[in-house]
Amino acid sequence: MARDLFQKCYEYTQADEYKAQGIYPYFHPLGSRQDVEVIMDGGRRIMLGSNNYLGLTVCPEVVEAAERAVEVYGTGCSGSRFLNGTPEMHLELEKELATFLGKEDVLTFSTGFQSNLGIISALVGMHDYVICDMENHASIYDGCRLSFGKLSRYRHSDMADLEAKLQRVPDGYGILIVTDGVFSMGGDIAKLPEICALAEKYGARVMVDDAHALGVIGRGGRGTASHFGLEDKVDIYMGTFSKSLASLGGFMAADAKVVDFVRHSSRPFIFSASIPPACCAAALAALRYLEKHPELVERLSQLSSYARAGLKARGLNIRESQTPIVPIFTYDPVKTLRMTTELYRRGVYVNASLPPATPPNECLLRTSYMASHTEALLDEAMDIIRDVVKSYE
Repeated sequence: MARDLFQKCYEYTQADEYKAQGIYPYFHPLGSRQDVEVIMDGGRRIMLGSNNYLGLTVCPEVVEAAERAVEVYGTGCSGSRFLNGTPEMHLELEKELATFLGKEDVLTFSTGFQSNLGIISALVGMHDYVICDMENHASIYDGCRLSFGKLSRYRHSDMADLEAKLQRVPDGYGILIVTDGVFSMGGDIAKLPEICALAEKYGARVMVDDAHALGVIGRGGRGTASHFGLEDKVDIYMGTFSKSLASLGGFMAADAKVVDFVRHSSRPFIFSASIPPACCAAALAALRYLEKHPELVERLSQLSSYARAGLKARGLNIRESQTPIVPIFTYDPVKTLRMTTELYRRGVYVNASLPPATPPNECLLRTSYMASHTEALLDEAMDIIRDVVKSYE
């Protein structure tokens, strides 16, 4: 007799246990726009847990562009880009992104997660290796699993370990090194100069996931390669629209021949409906706004530095970064959830980062900042964070 497929579902109790303890931190209903202050569960919360880095989800130009797109194109494309789902606006967005990033071509996907699935699975074949930083985003690993290639992982930002992995690749195999540009949990930046040097030494190609770097670092927010002046050394940029560009979707930017291969080979791309018109228009408007207002990137950097200094001055142990992602070490999972719940009760929303998103006993309160925050609002939030974290010491 077969084992009941659903048995694992009936035996899963962790979420119910956290709910019974009053420390379940997920699925809080949002009753307002995604902004520096939001209404969640009917109450005011200072938002320190969003990836809306430039604050453009409430930008009038972006909102109006989305509204106009619905009037012109309707609410959906009802098909894949491969078939009937390519409104002219999609091509316009791809062209302007390619120009902004200095690459020959861009291909858009329906989500950021799908972008990594679609790029990696299309490019990495049976006689290829894909080599990943251990702290890469889950979508990168799922893209590797969907491919027919061989996966090898190196210790986080450990260039000696990366070289050891490269040395073990047999002759005649293709190699793709994939790294987050800005790591989503820790907020640290990849060691891209060393990665590119090793790629050149061993004949590998380099792909950078810039989901948390676009609009955040680099000249005018152009990302990790721009940050290091390595635009000609990074073969593929991947990015999302759901963070700095205030919408939904993702993209790859690369040489035209590489993009065209993925366009005609990627199953996640070919068999998924395209980005809805409102999302496409919002991303395009946000990109144009960023190009006109590069000072937003500098303001974001200033506020992030202000938050890092403020948290340290309040005696909190943070994980060092140069980005708007500033994690606070809390170590223990249950204690982390209790802190998150108490912060939420007192009006500050942060994200609890637990295994497998973090190593065991390295749990974090992941705080993240927007260019539209004010110093006064951050001071209010940081005072509350200090009081809550210190109460658990």
